[in-house]
Amino acid sequence: MEFFRIKNDIPFMRHALKFNIISLVTFALAVIFIAMRGLNLSVEFTGGTLVEVSYPQPPRVEDIRQALSDAGYSDAQVQNFGSARDILVRLPNRDDLEADRVSENVMATLSSIDGPEPELRRVEFVGPQIGKELAADGGMALLFVMVGMMAYLAMRFEWRFALAASIANLHDVLIIIGFFAFFQWEFSLPVLAAVLAVLGYSVNETVVIFDRVRETFRKRRGLSTTEVIDHAITRTMSRTVITHGSTLMVVLSMLIFGGETLHYFALALTIGIIFGIYSSVLVSSPLVMWFGVSREQFVKPKKDKEEAVV
Repeated sequence: MEFFRIKNDIPFMRHALKFNIISLVTFALAVIFIAMRGLNLSVEFTGGTLVEVSYPQPPRVEDIRQALSDAGYSDAQVQNFGSARDILVRLPNRDDLEADRVSENVMATLSSIDGPEPELRRVEFVGPQIGKELAADGGMALLFVMVGMMAYLAMRFEWRFALAASIANLHDVLIIIGFFAFFQWEFSLPVLAAVLAVLGYSVNETVVIFDRVRETFRKRRGLSTTEVIDHAITRTMSRTVITHGSTLMVVLSMLIFGGETLHYFALALTIGIIFGIYSSVLVSSPLVMWFGVSREQFVKPKKDKEEAVV
């Protein structure tokens, strides 16, 4: 299925150096922001207390935040959870707070607010050691995904494609994390899940382009390596628009209408999809070209049959 067809190939590789300079600058900025500002890790990673309450009628979240701040919990994170009547309060670990009394103090503070009486649904305490283990496990998950994708691409194509795709995927991951570091958005387990989803989504687009590159090398013998890559990207643009456009519509719907619970998850997906398109087309493809991909790596030369001596 094609949404549109472009007759003449677009010379993407003519501007490959410019695109990769842009990528290098954004990559460097992301690393700088991560190193200097760090991530605003959520309670799942840092440890703390989660208190879920329910109201008979939707409460004002701002009133709850203000009441908790006045009670000494200025670092409390308050958000709707599931519906407008359900509230989730996240409280980071602090030396001056007794973990076993936090939920009682929170419920007493919420009950003092004029309005409907809250009902306690659940209380969860995440210790700092568990938070560190979750952070370490999350980092290992990212590493295993990267290594697995690199091995898959090396077996399916060739090491040049595997290396180019891995660099492009690392670019996507660091850009997403760089945004969260710069704006100090909360980095939680759902955000980590979004980063892992972006990795798979981005590599899928890269595989489609690489497949077309390999196919074009075999069928169009009169084209140079640069022309082959331009042809492959141009011929997959319609699919890219359809696939990424429809996915982005769903993700933007979650971002706009999903509420605070899905906000950062959808935000990470949105950033990842946009930069995933860019990296698949304008990062991995130029890298493959500069790594020296050629027709001879896919098309074996025909051996002339020796005439039998009579």
